[in-house]
Amino acid sequence: MAIKNITTNELRKMNDKEGIILQGCGGDPQGWIDGVNEMFKEGGILLDDTKFTDAYVFDNDNLTCMLFPFDNKVHLNTSKLAMWRLQMYPIFAGTWLSDYVPNKLGGFLAEEEQHQREKPDCKLIGEDGNIFNLMGIASKTLKQNGMADEAKEMCSRITSSGSYCEALNIIGEYVNITGDDEEYTDGFEQSM
Repeated sequence: MAIKNITTNELRKMNDKEGIILQGCGGDPQGWIDGVNEMFKEGGILLDDTKFTDAYVFDNDNLTCMLFPFDNKVHLNTSKLAMWRLQMYPIFAGTWLSDYVPNKLGGFLAEEEQHQREKPDCKLIGEDGNIFNLMGIASKTLKQNGMADEAKEMCSRITSSGSYCEALNIIGEYVNITGDDEEYTDGFEQSM
């Protein structure tokens, strides 16, 4: 995996994981991984010549943050890590994943919420019907609702679709297509 950019919504789905989150990690993420590994090795936190090779990068509260997951690749002296986290909090605002998500993001998503895609309302009816215009409006709506990854995925699928109707149906998979007084889902009118 190495370094993966994720959304805060994806972070909320990690209720079966633990790790340390450092806040304010601007610059090159690989530099952060290298620096953390060096600090933790010198501090006796990393054991058995293991090191962090994987990390997640996400943005929240106008800060770039990094999650260093605890997995079977990394052996840690957790007592020393806990002391390091407390001592270095003024610099890195380090916190556990299990503390960060409930306190900063409103909690982890339940299993059923993780599999259910929330579709924001998007007023497309009455707009210029050019597919690129509609795609742009839907993409903007998704991004405004914290779904930048979904916006990128939707645009990629639309630009490789084979027809106008297929492209419209793809948009309907990501947003609730609405007009002034009507709501449409997946291209079909619903009675109100």
